[in-house]
Amino acid sequence: MQNDLQLFTELVEFLISEEKSNPVATPIETSSLYEKLDLQLNDNGTIDADFKHILKGIIKSTPKTASTSFFNQLFGGRIDKATLGDLLAVMLNNSMYTYKVAGPQVGIEKTILKKICDIIGYPQSADGTFAPGGSMSNYMAVLMARDKYNPSVRNEGITNTMTLYTSEVSHYSIAKNASFIGVGRQQVRAIKSNDKGEMLAEDLDRQITKDIAQGYQPFFVNATAGTTVLGAFDDVKSISKVCKKHDVWLHLDGAYCGAVIFSDTYKHLVNGIELTDSFSVNAHKMLGTPLSCSIIVAKDKKNLYQSFSNEAEYLYQTDNDDFNLGKTSLQCGRRNDALKLWTLWKSVGTNGLETIVDHQFKLAKVARDYINNHPDYTLYSFDDSISICFNYKDISAKTLCTGLYQDSMLMVGFGNFKNQDFVRMVTINTLLKEEDILNFFNTIEKFVNSTGN
Repeated sequence: MQNDLQLFTELVEFLISEEKSNPVATPIETSSLYEKLDLQLNDNGTIDADFKHILKGIIKSTPKTASTSFFNQLFGGRIDKATLGDLLAVMLNNSMYTYKVAGPQVGIEKTILKKICDIIGYPQSADGTFAPGGSMSNYMAVLMARDKYNPSVRNEGITNTMTLYTSEVSHYSIAKNASFIGVGRQQVRAIKSNDKGEMLAEDLDRQITKDIAQGYQPFFVNATAGTTVLGAFDDVKSISKVCKKHDVWLHLDGAYCGAVIFSDTYKHLVNGIELTDSFSVNAHKMLGTPLSCSIIVAKDKKNLYQSFSNEAEYLYQTDNDDFNLGKTSLQCGRRNDALKLWTLWKSVGTNGLETIVDHQFKLAKVARDYINNHPDYTLYSFDDSISICFNYKDISAKTLCTGLYQDSMLMVGFGNFKNQDFVRMVTINTLLKEEDILNFFNTIEKFVNSTGN
C-alpha cells in the first residue's frame, strides 16, 4: 500500500503540473482513442514502470476540470479540504446504509442534513439523504410526491392519469423521471417562462386548472433555483401559492444554484424556500466539492420512509431507524459522499461557504461588465446569475466553442434560449480569480484574430 500511495502522490503532482502547463488537454478524436492510449485489458498484468507511464498518458489527455481555463460545465475547481474528505472516504470505504457499518459517518451525514433543513426554515419533522446526482434527487422528489398523492400506487401501480409541471427551460431529468415512476413523459406539462427563463405562475395555475377539469390528477410542481442555461431563479413564493391552491407537491431543484442559501447577499433569490415540500442542492457545483455530492431534503421525513424504506432483517440488525440511513435512501450500498462536504464546511465554517458563493457572483459581474463595455460582444444573460451568455462578433457560438476546444485554448460550451444560440460560460470554478475572467475574453479575441474571423 505504501508503494501505491507514493505512486499516487507522484501522479497527483504530475496532474497539478499539467493543469498549469497544459490547462486544456489536447483532445483525442474518438476514432483514434484506442490507438493513442493503451486502455486494453490483457491476460497478464502490466509491470510498474509501464503502468505508471500509461497512467500519466491518461492524465495528460483527460480534460482538466480544475484548471482556470475550464468554463464548460456546472462544476470545476478543486478545494483542498473537500478533496481531503473525499480521499478519506475512499480509504475508509464505509457504506452508508447502517450505523453498524458506518459508525460516526452517519452522524456526519445527519449533521449536514439537519443544518441544511434549519437554514432553509424546515421544521423538526424534516430530514433528507444524499443521492447519486441531481437527476436522482429530482427522481426521489417526484417519487415521494407520487406516493403521497396516490398511496396505493406502490403495490397496485398507476391506475389513473397523474400530471406534473415544470418550466419549459427546466432540467431534462424531470421528463426522464416521469417515465421512471410510471407517470409517463406525455403527462409532463411544460410551463411557459418569461424573458429571463423564470417560470410563469399564472401559466402554471391555468394548466393545473385545465387538467383538473379534464379529470387528471395533478401532483407535483418542479421549480428551479438556477436554470441550466441562463441560471434563472423561479419565484418560489408565487409558485407556492398555486401549489397550495391546488394541493400539489412543490419541489425546488437547486442542483445548480441552491447553495445561495448560504449567502446573506443572495439567499433572497430563493425567498419562500420554506414553503416547499422538498429541496435539492449539489455541493459539487457552487460549493466546489469533488463529484458527486447531491443532497435532497424533505419537509416531512415520513415521505422519505414511505417511499424508500423496506424491511430487511439481514441488513438492519442494530440501532434505531434514525441512524440506519438505508431506510430513507434510494440506494442500499452507498458511498460516503457526506464526508467531503463536512471536511470543507468544518474547516471554513458557514461563513466560508458564503464567501465561496459570493465570489462566484462577483466574478459573474466582472464578466458582464467586460461584455457590456466591448461593442463586439452581445450579452444575453442578466444580473444575479453566474451563467454568462453572450456572442462575439457574428461568429456562431458552436463554431467558436468547438474551435477553442480543438485548439486547446479554452473549454466552454454553448446554449440556446428562445431560439437564440450563444456561448455560455459559468463562473462556478472555485479556483477562478478576476484575472482569469479577463484572460478568458482575451483568449477568445486572440483566437478569433489568429483564425482570421
